[in-house]
Amino acid sequence: MDKEREQGTAFMPRFDAAGLMSAIVQDAASGEVLMVAFMDAEALAATRETGVAHFHSRSRGKLWKKGETSGNALRVQEMLVDCDQDAIVLKCEAAGPACHTGVTSCFYRKLEGESLKPA
Repeated sequence: MDKEREQGTAFMPRFDAAGLMSAIVQDAASGEVLMVAFMDAEALAATRETGVAHFHSRSRGKLWKKGETSGNALRVQEMLVDCDQDAIVLKCEAAGPACHTGVTSCFYRKLEGESLKPA
C-alpha cells in the first residue's frame, strides 16, 4: 500500500500504461452521471487551469475540450479523487447536453434482459 498516495494529502495522479485515468462527470446540482471519459496529464492540467473539462480523445489521439465544437462545455465545480488516485469525478455545470447524441446524459438507456430501454 502506498500510504501517502492513499491516505495523504499530496495529489499524485496515477495514470495507466496508456497514460490515462478514468474521469466520471456528474451534474453538480443533481448528481446525475453525465458521461465517462479519459484524462491524461495534459487534459488534467488544462482542466485545472481553465475550470472547463478537458479530456484525452482516444479516437483522435489528442486533447479535447468538451464543448469546443458543440458549445456544450462543462464548467468544473469540484474534483473528487479516488483512494488510489487513478480515477477522478468532475462535478460540473453543463452548458447543454453532455452526450453527443443530444441528450442530457450519455446514460439514457437501461439494460433489460438483452434489450436497451429508455432510462
